Amino acid sequence: MQPLIQPSAGGRIGVISDTHGLLRPEALEALEGVDLILHAGDIGDPNHLDALAHIAPVTAIRGNIDRGHWAEALPETVSLTIGSLRIHMIHDRKALRADPGVEGWNVVISGHSHKPGIGETRGTLWLNPGAAGPRRFRLPITLGFLWEEAGRPRAMIHPLPV
Repeated sequence: MQPLIQPSAGGRIGVISDTHGLLRPEALEALEGVDLILHAGDIGDPNHLDALAHIAPVTAIRGNIDRGHWAEALPETVSLTIGSLRIHMIHDRKALRADPGVEGWNVVISGHSHKPGIGETRGTLWLNPGAAGPRRFRLPITLGFLWEEAGRPRAMIHPLPV
């Protein structure tokens, strides 16, 4: 059974990943006003989930660096319905073994690569918000926003000023 979450009309979902123990003030500021926050793993510090929860309810999954009792309590994947959006989160997209169309997901959120990206294949929106934590190589520091528009998922990448 998928949890059903109803953001307010026109609500935005903040999508963050790969914080790796660094929750930037710029990320918290960017997420102000969202109705829900999805964290796609590699959190690094459980206190960061509490800090995000002061902004909006949080759904988080475990990433490959998340270790210990706190991390064991997080699922490796989660599927949820928000309005008419059927969302599946997995930290590493390469580990996805299911067909989103068969599963009925119209959004798949992943992290892991630190490379922000939005794509669409056969009716599925693929969102990687990039990494909001420590800079890796020359990749940008980003997070994402997801919303529903005319019954379809829409997303954007939001660069963080650092």
